[in-house]
Amino acid sequence: MNFASDNAQPACPEIRAAVEAAAEGPAMPYGNDPWTERAVAAVRDTFAAPHAEVRLVATGTAANALGLSLLTPPYGAVYCHPEAHVYEDECAAPEFFTGGAKLIPLPDRAGKVAADDLAALLAVPQRGVHHAPHAALTLTQATEYGLVYGVDEVATLAGLCHDHGLAVHMDGARFANAVAALGCAPADITWRAGVDVLSLGASKNGAWACEAVVVFDPTKAPGLEHRRKRAGHLLSKGRFLGAQMAAYLEDGLWLRNAAHANAMAARLSAGLAALPGASLVHPTQANEVFIDLPAPVVDGLEARGFVFYRWHGPGTTLLRLVASHGTLETDVAAFLDAARALA
Repeated sequence: MNFASDNAQPACPEIRAAVEAAAEGPAMPYGNDPWTERAVAAVRDTFAAPHAEVRLVATGTAANALGLSLLTPPYGAVYCHPEAHVYEDECAAPEFFTGGAKLIPLPDRAGKVAADDLAALLAVPQRGVHHAPHAALTLTQATEYGLVYGVDEVATLAGLCHDHGLAVHMDGARFANAVAALGCAPADITWRAGVDVLSLGASKNGAWACEAVVVFDPTKAPGLEHRRKRAGHLLSKGRFLGAQMAAYLEDGLWLRNAAHANAMAARLSAGLAALPGASLVHPTQANEVFIDLPAPVVDGLEARGFVFYRWHGPGTTLLRLVASHGTLETDVAAFLDAARALA
């Protein structure tokens, strides 16, 4: 009944079991344990990146802020989408951990950053010390509107960045949903396409609290260990992060969970879009549905106990519905049946 957020779901059974198993007996602290070793190996294998530097943290905000801190000086400019999580939802953590770098939003082009806008910005001469110099671009994959950047889109944007001396960070809070939607190798939309640092999310897709900072170019990683410690994200019982990430990746659980979430979102989207007066605001490409419904339908769904966000606040009829690994087919069917009856 809860379609508000994939954060609302519990950890999936496989990860719960992995954490329970890791709780038996002693293990060395601060990530010097076999579970963390397995997790790092699993990340490297998943991305075909044997030399990547991998550090586990407990939150996506920490992963994003620490990742960006490697790519920009305190006086640098980091470009992003105006609805990016780093810009709208992280309480200036990126600015804090970069030492003051300036986040600058690019225009919103149907929920994404467009290469033409980035190219136009980079073509304008900067005014020396009077401008924050170009430092990095951060992309969200899948985006805040549930859209997916294709391999060519990432490569085009990253190519522009590298041609002008910028690094590329990817906020992958829902990275698994993007990979499941595209059906490509994880490397194809990260380092092979020009991404320098990835924040790899697991918390929205079945973990309790686990993300990874993945630095594909080890020359960009110096300082990460100290930055993580200074940020308070070097857990003494790091095995519990390692156990989550290892279970998440080793047997393909991450993609099975994401594929299920995407399929549930697609079913919701198709059913709701067929209702009279419904308007799908963005294509449903991953696990989020953005749809405008008639007010009586929205009010009636809330009255029946369904939980979701009115995206622009109370009284609005634009809904964000999020499916997850824990979304039941019966809940989707119940939501659609209720919406049809109310319509």
